[in-house]
Amino acid sequence: MEFTMGGRLEVRMTPADVGKRVSVRRAVGPVGEGAKFTDTLGVLTSWDDGVVSVTTRSGEIVRIAESALVAGKVVPPAPARRRGPAASFAELALATARAWQPVESEPLGEWRLRAAGGFTRRANSVLPLGDPGMPLGEALGRVGRWYGERGLPAYIQTATGAEGTQERLCADLEEHGWRREVTAEVRVAALAPIGDLDVDVSAVRLSRRPDEAWLSRYQRFETPGPEVLKVLGSGPSVWFASVPGDDAAGVPAAIGRCVVDGRWTGFMAVEVGPEHRRRGLATAVMAALARTALDEGASAAWLQVEADNGGARALYDGMGFATHHRYHHFRSA
Repeated sequence: MEFTMGGRLEVRMTPADVGKRVSVRRAVGPVGEGAKFTDTLGVLTSWDDGVVSVTTRSGEIVRIAESALVAGKVVPPAPARRRGPAASFAELALATARAWQPVESEPLGEWRLRAAGGFTRRANSVLPLGDPGMPLGEALGRVGRWYGERGLPAYIQTATGAEGTQERLCADLEEHGWRREVTAEVRVAALAPIGDLDVDVSAVRLSRRPDEAWLSRYQRFETPGPEVLKVLGSGPSVWFASVPGDDAAGVPAAIGRCVVDGRWTGFMAVEVGPEHRRRGLATAVMAALARTALDEGASAAWLQVEADNGGARALYDGMGFATHHRYHHFRSA
Protein backbone atom coordinates (compact mmCIF):
# COMPACT_ATOMS: atom_id res chain seq x y z
CA MET A 1 0.00 0.00 0.00
CA GLU A 2 1.06 3.58 -0.58
CA PHE A 3 1.81 5.84 2.39
CA THR A 4 2.03 9.61 2.35
CA MET A 5 4.75 11.42 4.26
CA GLY A 6 2.29 11.72 7.12
CA GLY A 7 1.87 7.97 7.28
CA ARG A 8 -1.67 7.88 5.88
CA LEU A 9 -2.90 5.36 3.32
CA GLU A 10 -4.00 6.67 -0.08
CA VAL A 11 -6.04 5.44 -3.00
CA ARG A 12 -3.63 5.84 -5.90
CA MET A 13 -5.70 4.31 -8.69
CA THR A 14 -8.58 5.55 -10.83
CA PRO A 15 -11.26 4.11 -13.12
CA ALA A 16 -8.72 4.52 -15.95
CA ASP A 17 -6.80 1.59 -14.38
CA VAL A 18 -9.54 -0.96 -15.14
CA GLY A 19 -7.86 -4.06 -16.57
CA LYS A 20 -4.69 -3.63 -14.49
CA ARG A 21 -3.50 -5.67 -11.52
CA VAL A 22 -4.13 -3.82 -8.27
CA SER A 23 -3.81 -4.16 -4.52
CA VAL A 24 -6.55 -2.56 -2.44
CA ARG A 25 -7.40 -2.19 1.22
CA ARG A 26 -10.94 -1.66 2.40
CA ALA A 27 -12.57 -1.02 5.72
CA VAL A 28 -14.79 -3.72 7.19
CA GLY A 29 -17.47 -1.87 9.10
CA PRO A 30 -17.42 1.83 9.99
CA VAL A 31 -14.34 3.78 8.96
CA GLY A 32 -12.62 5.44 11.88
CA GLU A 33 -10.49 4.74 14.90
CA GLY A 34 -10.37 1.01 15.62
CA ALA A 35 -11.70 0.07 12.16
CA LYS A 36 -10.77 -3.33 10.74
CA PHE A 37 -9.35 -3.70 7.26
CA THR A 38 -8.92 -6.42 4.66
CA ASP A 39 -6.72 -6.53 1.56
CA THR A 40 -7.49 -7.82 -1.94
CA LEU A 41 -5.06 -8.50 -4.79
CA GLY A 42 -6.34 -9.05 -8.31
CA VAL A 43 -7.39 -7.38 -11.54
CA LEU A 44 -9.50 -4.22 -11.40
CA THR A 45 -12.41 -5.29 -13.55
CA SER A 46 -14.83 -2.39 -13.13
CA TRP A 47 -15.34 0.92 -11.32
CA ASP A 48 -18.91 2.09 -11.86
CA ASP A 49 -21.58 3.86 -9.84
CA GLY A 50 -19.45 4.05 -6.73
CA VAL A 51 -18.57 0.33 -6.71
CA VAL A 52 -15.10 -1.09 -7.38
CA SER A 53 -14.81 -4.71 -8.57
CA VAL A 54 -11.60 -6.72 -8.26
CA THR A 55 -11.36 -10.26 -9.66
CA THR A 56 -8.86 -12.36 -7.71
CA ARG A 57 -6.58 -15.09 -8.95
CA SER A 58 -9.09 -17.72 -7.78
CA GLY A 59 -11.85 -16.15 -9.89
CA GLU A 60 -13.72 -14.61 -6.96
CA ILE A 61 -15.17 -11.20 -7.80
CA VAL A 62 -14.87 -8.82 -4.83
CA ARG A 63 -17.15 -5.77 -4.95
CA ILE A 64 -16.17 -2.83 -2.77
CA ALA A 65 -18.08 0.38 -2.10
CA GLU A 66 -15.87 3.27 -3.13
CA SER A 67 -16.53 4.85 0.27
CA ALA A 68 -14.94 1.82 1.98
CA LEU A 69 -11.65 2.10 0.07
CA VAL A 70 -8.80 3.32 2.26
CA ALA A 71 -5.88 2.44 -0.03
CA GLY A 72 -5.20 1.11 -3.48
CA LYS A 73 -2.53 1.05 -6.16
CA VAL A 74 -1.57 -0.58 -9.44
CA VAL A 75 1.01 -3.34 -8.93
CA PRO A 76 3.30 -5.17 -11.37
CA PRO A 77 2.14 -8.38 -13.07
CA ALA A 78 2.48 -11.54 -11.03
CA PRO A 79 6.10 -12.77 -11.02
CA ALA A 80 7.01 -15.76 -13.13
CA ARG A 81 6.48 -19.04 -11.32
CA ARG A 82 9.57 -20.70 -10.00
CA ARG A 83 8.24 -24.26 -10.20
CA GLY A 84 7.41 -26.11 -13.37
CA PRO A 85 8.13 -25.27 -17.00
CA ALA A 86 7.64 -21.72 -18.24
CA ALA A 87 4.45 -21.33 -20.28
CA SER A 88 2.12 -18.58 -21.36
CA PHE A 89 -1.60 -18.83 -20.76
CA ALA A 90 -2.26 -18.84 -24.52
CA GLU A 91 0.13 -21.74 -25.10
CA LEU A 92 -1.43 -23.86 -22.36
CA ALA A 93 -4.99 -22.99 -23.35
CA LEU A 94 -4.38 -24.23 -26.88
CA ALA A 95 -2.55 -27.37 -25.71
CA THR A 96 -5.35 -28.32 -23.32
CA ALA A 97 -7.96 -27.71 -26.03
CA ARG A 98 -6.13 -29.94 -28.53
CA ALA A 99 -6.10 -32.74 -25.97
CA TRP A 100 -9.89 -32.75 -25.51
CA GLN A 101 -11.51 -31.90 -28.82
CA PRO A 102 -15.25 -31.55 -29.45
CA VAL A 103 -17.28 -33.35 -32.08
CA GLU A 104 -18.46 -30.03 -33.52
CA SER A 105 -17.01 -26.53 -33.38
CA GLU A 106 -17.69 -23.16 -34.94
CA PRO A 107 -15.81 -19.84 -34.74
CA LEU A 108 -17.34 -16.67 -33.36
CA GLY A 109 -14.64 -14.10 -33.97
CA GLU A 110 -11.74 -15.32 -31.85
CA TRP A 111 -14.07 -17.41 -29.73
CA ARG A 112 -14.73 -21.06 -30.51
CA LEU A 113 -18.08 -22.71 -29.85
CA ARG A 114 -17.66 -26.40 -29.02
CA ALA A 115 -20.15 -29.24 -28.65
CA ALA A 116 -19.95 -32.99 -28.09
CA GLY A 117 -23.43 -34.15 -27.22
CA GLY A 118 -23.11 -32.91 -23.64
CA PHE A 119 -20.11 -35.12 -22.77
CA THR A 120 -18.10 -32.97 -20.31
CA ARG A 121 -18.22 -29.20 -19.94
CA ARG A 122 -14.80 -28.83 -21.54
CA ALA A 123 -16.04 -30.23 -24.86
CA ASN A 124 -19.38 -28.38 -24.63
CA SER A 125 -18.34 -24.83 -23.84
CA VAL A 126 -17.06 -21.72 -25.55
CA LEU A 127 -13.29 -21.24 -25.60
CA PRO A 128 -12.88 -17.42 -25.69
CA LEU A 129 -9.31 -16.66 -26.76
CA GLY A 130 -9.77 -13.07 -27.90
CA ASP A 131 -12.47 -10.80 -29.31
CA PRO A 132 -15.81 -12.31 -30.41
CA GLY A 133 -15.99 -9.66 -33.12
CA MET A 134 -19.15 -8.03 -31.77
CA PRO A 135 -20.43 -6.46 -28.54
CA LEU A 136 -20.43 -8.91 -25.64
CA GLY A 137 -24.21 -8.88 -25.19
CA GLU A 138 -24.72 -9.77 -28.84
CA ALA A 139 -22.08 -12.51 -28.66
CA LEU A 140 -23.72 -14.03 -25.59
CA GLY A 141 -27.02 -14.08 -27.43
CA ARG A 142 -25.40 -15.95 -30.32
CA VAL A 143 -23.84 -18.40 -27.87
CA GLY A 144 -27.18 -19.08 -26.18
CA ARG A 145 -28.92 -19.73 -29.49
CA TRP A 146 -26.14 -22.01 -30.78
CA TYR A 147 -26.26 -24.27 -27.73
CA GLY A 148 -30.04 -24.08 -27.54
CA GLU A 149 -30.28 -25.45 -31.09
CA ARG A 150 -28.34 -28.48 -29.86
CA GLY A 151 -30.37 -28.96 -26.69
CA LEU A 152 -27.38 -28.07 -24.51
CA PRO A 153 -26.86 -25.53 -21.72
CA ALA A 154 -24.62 -22.63 -22.69
CA TYR A 155 -21.23 -22.60 -20.97
CA ILE A 156 -18.20 -20.36 -21.39
CA GLN A 157 -14.80 -21.49 -20.14
CA THR A 158 -12.68 -18.67 -18.70
CA ALA A 159 -9.33 -18.46 -16.91
CA THR A 160 -7.83 -16.41 -14.08
CA GLY A 161 -4.56 -16.18 -12.21
CA ALA A 162 -1.86 -15.73 -14.85
CA GLU A 163 -0.68 -12.98 -17.14
CA GLY A 164 -3.09 -12.65 -20.05
CA THR A 165 -6.00 -14.46 -18.38
CA GLN A 166 -9.62 -13.37 -18.42
CA GLU A 167 -10.53 -11.70 -15.14
CA ARG A 168 -12.29 -8.89 -17.00
CA LEU A 169 -14.41 -11.36 -18.97
CA CYS A 170 -15.37 -13.19 -15.76
CA ALA A 171 -16.66 -9.96 -14.26
CA ASP A 172 -18.49 -9.03 -17.47
CA LEU A 173 -20.18 -12.44 -17.59
CA GLU A 174 -21.44 -12.01 -14.04
CA GLU A 175 -22.78 -8.58 -14.98
CA HIS A 176 -24.74 -10.26 -17.79
CA GLY A 177 -26.25 -12.79 -15.38
CA TRP A 178 -23.93 -15.75 -16.04
CA ARG A 179 -22.87 -17.76 -12.99
CA ARG A 180 -19.71 -19.69 -12.26
CA GLU A 181 -20.42 -23.38 -11.62
CA VAL A 182 -17.06 -25.18 -11.52
CA THR A 183 -13.46 -24.13 -10.90
CA ALA A 184 -10.39 -26.23 -11.65
CA GLU A 185 -6.65 -25.72 -11.47
CA VAL A 186 -4.37 -26.11 -14.48
CA ARG A 187 -1.08 -27.43 -13.11
CA VAL A 188 2.31 -27.86 -14.76
CA ALA A 189 5.46 -29.83 -13.96
CA ALA A 190 8.63 -31.14 -15.49
CA LEU A 191 7.94 -34.51 -17.12
CA ALA A 192 11.19 -36.38 -16.41
CA PRO A 193 10.76 -36.54 -12.61
CA ILE A 194 7.37 -38.17 -13.11
CA GLY A 195 8.86 -40.80 -15.37
CA ASP A 196 11.68 -41.32 -12.86
CA LEU A 197 9.36 -42.06 -9.94
CA ASP A 198 10.48 -45.16 -8.05
CA VAL A 199 7.38 -47.25 -8.68
CA ASP A 200 6.68 -50.62 -10.28
CA VAL A 201 4.95 -50.10 -13.64
CA SER A 202 5.08 -53.72 -14.78
CA ALA A 203 1.32 -54.18 -14.32
CA VAL A 204 0.41 -51.09 -16.38
CA ARG A 205 -0.86 -51.87 -19.86
CA LEU A 206 -0.72 -49.21 -22.58
CA SER A 207 -2.80 -48.96 -25.74
CA ARG A 208 -3.80 -46.44 -28.37
CA ARG A 209 -7.54 -46.89 -27.88
CA PRO A 210 -9.79 -47.40 -24.86
CA ASP A 211 -11.26 -50.90 -24.78
CA GLU A 212 -14.50 -51.89 -23.06
CA ALA A 213 -12.66 -52.69 -19.84
CA TRP A 214 -11.06 -49.22 -19.72
CA LEU A 215 -14.42 -47.59 -20.39
CA SER A 216 -16.02 -49.62 -17.59
CA ARG A 217 -13.74 -47.89 -15.06
CA TYR A 218 -14.19 -44.39 -16.49
CA GLN A 219 -16.89 -42.61 -14.46
CA ARG A 220 -17.99 -39.74 -16.73
CA PHE A 221 -20.95 -41.39 -18.49
CA GLU A 222 -23.50 -44.19 -18.21
CA THR A 223 -23.43 -45.59 -21.75
CA PRO A 224 -20.56 -44.47 -24.01
CA GLY A 225 -21.93 -42.96 -27.20
CA PRO A 226 -19.92 -42.12 -30.32
CA GLU A 227 -19.15 -38.62 -29.00
CA VAL A 228 -17.40 -40.14 -25.96
CA LEU A 229 -15.04 -42.22 -28.07
CA LYS A 230 -14.41 -39.27 -30.40
CA VAL A 231 -13.44 -36.93 -27.56
CA LEU A 232 -11.34 -39.53 -25.75
CA GLY A 233 -9.51 -40.40 -28.96
CA SER A 234 -8.76 -36.80 -29.92
CA GLY A 235 -5.31 -35.26 -29.77
CA PRO A 236 -1.97 -35.45 -31.54
CA SER A 237 -0.69 -38.64 -29.83
CA VAL A 238 -3.07 -40.35 -27.41
CA TRP A 239 -2.26 -43.14 -24.96
CA PHE A 240 -4.47 -45.10 -22.56
CA ALA A 241 -3.21 -46.94 -19.49
CA SER A 242 -4.89 -49.56 -17.34
CA VAL A 243 -4.00 -51.82 -14.44
CA PRO A 244 -6.00 -55.07 -14.46
CA GLY A 245 -8.33 -55.65 -11.52
CA ASP A 246 -9.24 -58.84 -9.77
CA ASP A 247 -13.02 -58.95 -10.25
CA ALA A 248 -14.85 -61.30 -12.60
CA ALA A 249 -16.24 -58.45 -14.68
CA GLY A 250 -12.74 -57.40 -15.75
CA VAL A 251 -13.02 -53.80 -14.55
CA PRO A 252 -9.48 -52.36 -14.26
CA ALA A 253 -8.15 -51.39 -10.87
CA ALA A 254 -6.85 -48.12 -12.33
CA ILE A 255 -6.82 -46.22 -15.61
CA GLY A 256 -5.35 -43.08 -17.12
CA ARG A 257 -5.01 -41.17 -20.38
CA CYS A 258 -2.35 -38.86 -21.74
CA VAL A 259 -1.92 -36.78 -24.89
CA VAL A 260 1.56 -36.00 -26.20
CA ASP A 261 1.70 -32.72 -28.11
CA GLY A 262 5.15 -31.35 -28.90
CA ARG A 263 6.90 -30.57 -25.62
CA TRP A 264 3.69 -31.03 -23.64
CA THR A 265 2.03 -34.09 -22.18
CA GLY A 266 -1.45 -33.73 -20.71
CA PHE A 267 -2.68 -36.24 -18.12
CA MET A 268 -6.41 -36.94 -17.86
CA ALA A 269 -8.87 -39.57 -16.64
CA VAL A 270 -6.58 -40.92 -13.91
CA GLU A 271 -8.98 -43.01 -11.83
CA VAL A 272 -8.53 -45.76 -9.25
CA GLY A 273 -11.29 -48.03 -7.99
CA PRO A 274 -12.17 -47.30 -4.33
CA GLU A 275 -11.20 -50.81 -3.25
CA HIS A 276 -7.74 -50.44 -4.86
CA ARG A 277 -6.69 -47.07 -3.46
CA ARG A 278 -3.57 -46.42 -1.36
CA ARG A 279 -1.57 -48.97 -3.35
CA GLY A 280 0.30 -46.50 -5.54
CA LEU A 281 -1.66 -47.39 -8.67
CA ALA A 282 -2.30 -43.78 -9.74
CA THR A 283 1.42 -43.08 -9.42
CA ALA A 284 2.25 -46.18 -11.48
CA VAL A 285 -0.18 -45.14 -14.23
CA MET A 286 1.26 -41.61 -14.34
CA ALA A 287 4.85 -42.88 -14.40
CA ALA A 288 4.17 -45.37 -17.20
CA LEU A 289 2.46 -42.74 -19.34
CA ALA A 290 5.25 -40.24 -18.61
CA ARG A 291 7.93 -42.67 -19.76
CA THR A 292 6.08 -43.20 -23.02
CA ALA A 293 5.72 -39.45 -23.52
CA LEU A 294 9.43 -38.91 -22.81
CA ASP A 295 10.21 -41.46 -25.52
CA GLU A 296 8.17 -39.30 -27.92
CA GLY A 297 10.20 -36.20 -27.06
CA ALA A 298 7.97 -34.43 -24.54
CA SER A 299 9.55 -32.61 -21.59
CA ALA A 300 6.70 -30.80 -19.78
CA ALA A 301 3.46 -31.97 -18.20
CA TRP A 302 0.09 -30.43 -17.47
CA LEU A 303 -3.11 -31.63 -15.89
CA GLN A 304 -6.40 -30.24 -14.63
CA VAL A 305 -7.79 -30.92 -11.17
CA GLU A 306 -10.98 -29.58 -9.63
CA ALA A 307 -10.39 -27.20 -6.76
CA ASP A 308 -12.29 -29.38 -4.24
CA ASN A 309 -10.49 -32.66 -5.07
CA GLY A 310 -8.14 -32.71 -2.10
CA GLY A 311 -6.85 -36.24 -2.62
CA ALA A 312 -5.80 -35.67 -6.22
CA ARG A 313 -4.25 -32.31 -5.38
CA ALA A 314 -2.10 -33.93 -2.69
CA LEU A 315 -0.97 -36.64 -5.12
CA TYR A 316 0.02 -34.07 -7.75
CA ASP A 317 1.76 -31.88 -5.16
CA GLY A 318 4.05 -34.82 -4.45
CA MET A 319 4.88 -35.14 -8.15
CA GLY A 320 5.99 -31.52 -8.40
CA PHE A 321 2.92 -30.03 -10.10
CA ALA A 322 2.35 -26.32 -9.44
CA THR A 323 -0.75 -24.30 -10.28
CA HIS A 324 -0.27 -22.19 -13.43
CA HIS A 325 -3.79 -20.73 -13.58
CA ARG A 326 -7.39 -21.62 -12.85
CA TYR A 327 -10.25 -22.12 -15.25
CA HIS A 328 -13.97 -21.72 -14.64
CA HIS A 329 -17.15 -22.68 -16.39
CA PHE A 330 -19.80 -19.96 -16.46
CA ARG A 331 -23.37 -20.95 -17.31
CA SER A 332 -26.03 -18.67 -18.70
CA ALA A 333 -28.94 -17.81 -16.43
